[in-house]
Amino acid sequence: MTFTKTFLDETITLIGKLDETAVEALANGLSKVKGRLFILGVGGSAGHASHAVNDFRKICGIEAYTPTDNVSELTARVNDEGWDTSFSEWLKVSRLSKDDALLVFSVGGGNREKNVSVNLVRSLELAKERGA
Repeated sequence: MTFTKTFLDETITLIGKLDETAVEALANGLSKVKGRLFILGVGGSAGHASHAVNDFRKICGIEAYTPTDNVSELTARVNDEGWDTSFSEWLKVSRLSKDDALLVFSVGGGNREKNVSVNLVRSLELAKERGA
């Protein structure tokens, strides 16, 4: 079996496992965003976040942003304040509010205790605190 055949077969299997109700709930939730959509991702997910910003703005007409699109600000924050607060402090400057939404792309999720993607965890905590 070729790599391509394996890849396509696995993709079909994974698509078949998607929860249609969850996808619909996500789409419905996004359609109700009154403010801005902030999208976060680290590593490859940062690339997905950047691409999603484009799609949400261009295709859906939703005002969307990601901190990873501004490398200068991101690296200054990491250098001066640390990685763990790099996204949450960016969201504070963006005045994240109850009218806004936060969408996170992540393969491994986040875990404060295990020190995994703490910047994502802190951002989600901030969003919850502000009612986003």
